[in-house]
Amino acid sequence: MRSYESMWQGIALVAGAALLWLMLRRWGASWSRRRRWAHARRVESGAPKLLAARGYRVVGAQVPSSYSLLVDGRSVKVSLRADYIVTYNGRSFVAEVKSGKAAPQLTTAATRRQLLEYSLAFDVDGMLLVDGEAGEIHEIEFSNRAARPPSAPLRGSIVWLVIAAALLGLVFWFLRQ
Repeated sequence: MRSYESMWQGIALVAGAALLWLMLRRWGASWSRRRRWAHARRVESGAPKLLAARGYRVVGAQVPSSYSLLVDGRSVKVSLRADYIVTYNGRSFVAEVKSGKAAPQLTTAATRRQLLEYSLAFDVDGMLLVDGEAGEIHEIEFSNRAARPPSAPLRGSIVWLVIAAALLGLVFWFLRQ
């Protein structure tokens, strides 16, 4: 009888320790997440001063926008928010503020995709990636060379060839007269 009692006590002790470990792990993850978000908010709130110091004028914060996708023929609206809309020398930009080690890097796919999505959704002249911790501002341009069809330059060349042939034909016609 006593061995069953000590066995159940051992099971209860192990179960209690496992439950305590799970609770502490969840609390630690939550605490860590809250700490990261608080840090990101502090960095983001300091961005207007950094932008102003570099000559940018903040015209909006947490600016909403949207765009539509067609999914199987149905329109799906996608809503998003830019950290800041700024102007500089008559040009407008979305300024996306990032903190940490990976997020401010353009090697981070999520950051590139976010900036590309903003370039579709906002009617601005460019994108700014603001590394709030390093105090750096990078102007990002998306080249659409890869998106151009390879025949586009060829079409322009063909037009010039046709014009040149027509002019050459006119020259020969006048010379024969």
